[in-house]
Parts: sequence; structure tokens; C-alpha cells
Amino acid sequence: MASRFALLSLFVSCLLIATSFRHSFAAEDVAGNDDLLIRQVVDHGNNAGAVDENSLLNADHHFTIFKRKFGKVYATQEEHDYRFSVFKANLRRARRHQKLDPAAVHGVTQFSDLTPREFRRQFLGLNRRLRLPSDAHKAPILPTNDLPTDFDWRDHGAVTPVKNQGSCGSCWSFSTTGALEGANFLATGNLVTLSEQQLVDCDHECDPEKKIHVIQAAVVDL
Repeated sequence: MASRFALLSLFVSCLLIATSFRHSFAAEDVAGNDDLLIRQVVDHGNNAGAVDENSLLNADHHFTIFKRKFGKVYATQEEHDYRFSVFKANLRRARRHQKLDPAAVHGVTQFSDLTPREFRRQFLGLNRRLRLPSDAHKAPILPTNDLPTDFDWRDHGAVTPVKNQGSCGSCWSFSTTGALEGANFLATGNLVTLSEQQLVDCDHECDPEKKIHVIQAAVVDL
């Protein structure tokens, strides 16, 4: 009887140890996959649609990573809860978009706690049509025969990394430097990142239409 009890105790101990190791390895796997899961919310596998949404989104976990990664701090618990609800809505939207285009990558960004309306108001800024100056140069109409199916200048090293202008109304300066960076690469073969801040520092106008003259002058000088 005593030997049976000893064997049973040994079996239970081994089972507990095995379970402990399994949970430990699982925790390491989850930690290692944080970056992947936060960037892409739908599995590339053939059974992606069958993945349980609750386990896939795991919103609490991703929101914790999101706050830590982007330094998000909210003034009140009410604001925190509201941003969490917006975050979950954006996760679901990203998942829908991911399923529509499996080749793309949709997931969490620094803007994932903003509603679409808030994002438009804070970062898209300009909401009226601009009038071109009367002396604006018109671009020639180029031939479109024998064009490749697709072409991406990033594959040829002609595009600088993505920049973030924040809430500053300086999109005109980013457009200018982006165009000049590409043109300079075509002319010299060298990709140089230009400074939007230098253009903004030299500008004293508040009217966005005035910026068109800056862009035009830069292109003409080139």
C-alpha cells in the first residue's frame, strides 16, 4: 500500500513539473510573439478565418504593450477606459482589413487609440481646396505605353524612411523634401534625407497657399 502511494505521489509530482515547464515555454512564446501580433492581427495561415477573435485580439495584452511601446499615459481612469474602447474598435477594423487583403500588414500603430475623426482632425489638417498661383508650372503629360505592371521606387533605394510631422501644420515642407529627395537620387544616385525643420524655420507665413511658392521655387532651382 505504501509503495502504491509513493508511486502515485511520484506520478503527480512529475505531472506538475511537466505542466510548469509547459506554461513556462508558452509564456516565452507569447512574449517572443508580441511584436508579430501587435503588427499583424490575422494569421497568414489558411485557417485564419477560423481563429477565435477573442484569443486573436487579446485586447488587454496588446493595449498594455501599446502603452509601453509608445509611452501612452492618460490623465484619468475615464480617459484610459475610453481610449481602450477605441483601441479595441481599431483592432477589429484592422482585422477586417487584414482579411480583405492578406498580403498587407494591418495592426497596431501609435495612432491606434484615436478615432478616425480624431486622426483626421489632428493629422490630416488641411480641409479646404488650395488655389494654384497663376504662374504655376504645369507638368507635361508623359507617355503611358509599355509601362510595367507595378513599380516601387522604394525597391530601388530612392525613398527615405517614413517621417512623422505630428500635429504641426507643415505638410507642405514634407512634400517639398520628399520630392527633392527623390529628384536628387535620380540625378546623383545618392539618397540624402533633407530637413523639413529648416524650411519651417525660414517660413513666416500662416497661409498654406503661400507654401506653394516655396515648393515651386525649390523645384525650379533643382
